[in-house]
Amino acid sequence: MKVKNLFKAALILILPAVALPVNGYYVTYKEQYYRLFHLHYIQYPDDSMENIYWLEHAMKADFANPLYALTLIENETQWEKYRYLFNMHINLKLIEQYLFLGNKWNKRNAYFYNAPFRDQNLESLETAETCYRTALYYWDEAVAWAEKSLDRRFRWINLQKIQFWEDEAFRIEKGTLDYGKTIRRELTLLQGVREKFEAMDTSY
Repeated sequence: MKVKNLFKAALILILPAVALPVNGYYVTYKEQYYRLFHLHYIQYPDDSMENIYWLEHAMKADFANPLYALTLIENETQWEKYRYLFNMHINLKLIEQYLFLGNKWNKRNAYFYNAPFRDQNLESLETAETCYRTALYYWDEAVAWAEKSLDRRFRWINLQKIQFWEDEAFRIEKGTLDYGKTIRRELTLLQGVREKFEAMDTSY
């Protein structure tokens, strides 16, 4: 009994300490939301949806003070280029996540033995198409931001810590990074599979 009472007394003392709030901060700015984005070794749909949630919030949020930018900002011209590159990069990450998500629902083939599940497969294709079309929207946005970041005024400005964002902008300009082509190809293949499912005889 004494041990039991001692345990209860210890619990009463410990619980309030456990319940005390820990120090934290509100996620408010683009940079903070972007830091919550992360890749997984195996990307499940829930992982992609979580990343989309953070990235879409990052798109809507304000930028933090230039002091807290993800690279050194020393003047207003650098600050302007940084904002263009940031928005382009966020759009590219959203494209990747929607492609991951679309691929989870996409059906690459319409096998004859899938006929009993034709309607479910058509619904799955509809979901995949929605993901791809959303990715296509973000591609147009990424291209627009990339073009702004490549303005002549920024030609000799090198933002070292986000050099790979600048590389992405140049690759978009040169056509070596073209998610639009990839997405349109996926939509064409998806439509072909959809037509095969729609033509299936489900009477047997």
